[in-house]
Amino acid sequence: MNILITGGAGFIGSHLADALISRGHAVRLFDNLDPQVHPGGDPPFYLNRFAEFIKGDVRDRAALIKALAGVDAVFHHAAAVGVGQSQYKVEHYTDVNVRGTAVLMDILANEPHSVRKVVVASSMSSYGEGEYACPHCGTVKGAMRRSADLEKGDWGNYCPQCNRRLTVTATREEARRTPNSVYAISKMAQEEIVLNIGLTYGIPSVALRYFNVYGPRQSLSNPYTGVGAIFMTRIKCGNRPVVYEDGGQTRDFVSVHDVVAANLLALEKSGADYHALNIGCGVPTPIRGVAETLARLHGRPDIEPQITGTYRKGDIRHCYADITRARELLGYDPAIDFDEGMFRLIEWARTADASDKFDIAAKELSDKGLV
Repeated sequence: MNILITGGAGFIGSHLADALISRGHAVRLFDNLDPQVHPGGDPPFYLNRFAEFIKGDVRDRAALIKALAGVDAVFHHAAAVGVGQSQYKVEHYTDVNVRGTAVLMDILANEPHSVRKVVVASSMSSYGEGEYACPHCGTVKGAMRRSADLEKGDWGNYCPQCNRRLTVTATREEARRTPNSVYAISKMAQEEIVLNIGLTYGIPSVALRYFNVYGPRQSLSNPYTGVGAIFMTRIKCGNRPVVYEDGGQTRDFVSVHDVVAANLLALEKSGADYHALNIGCGVPTPIRGVAETLARLHGRPDIEPQITGTYRKGDIRHCYADITRARELLGYDPAIDFDEGMFRLIEWARTADASDKFDIAAKELSDKGLV
């Protein structure tokens, strides 16, 4: 097949390109090389030499029409990424993520094309808090935590119906989505636009709700990327990873290699067409544990995380994936365990350039009143 990957020079897109090319597909990469992700402004050295690269922006209709010529399938990964940053770069995140996706799907609705599958990179961030178990009310959707509780260091979640303390459970796709950031809102909009237009015009479309993706090629100079890469950069530079709250908040960390496998399954199988699926590992991992694991595997167990006891506005406490639907509809089965995946990230970090800009990003958040 002829395949287009928007955001194809990025962390996930480049790995996906390798996998598709190894299976005999012709791959075209479309990326604007945002300097926040690609500081030098050039395509990264690891891009597959058998892939065609086009520098372009998904908001540029004419450029995107040319990139779509002769394409059978689209993996839509182009997006501005960063939860905290989206809260003060509201127009930028909305423009890139929402309008960029609207341009893509408007072309597919109104212009001649050969596309017969669209897979969009969606996000777990649209859930906000995950699902929880209440001893009195059963399964409930976690609500945004109360400022009064956070101010006194009470990091827990309470039932919105009876106020009892909750226990985290796996979050299902049918859970009510309550996005806590502009980034999360924009990713939810991306998903809805793709699935809606796909269904309307009979273009099989799949939304993969990524949980916390990590692995080789993740930028070590972008302080708005995933927490694993941010911690890795701090450790590589001899600095302590900074952990908000008490470090007990949990996320579902999934290797980029498992995410690529999910994308391939979505391309090759029809069972998930017009559905949204969780793509994670189904295992909650404490954020403090991520910092400790990276330091240990990197041979620097002396670099302990700095637990701040402060919080960021809009941060959730827990969310990890129920991956039952992905297993049933795609046969998805994550293969990379946490230690192995983190070791692969460390091996990448040993040779990759790293610039620790965490303090700059943290100051921006503080100046905007978000910490």
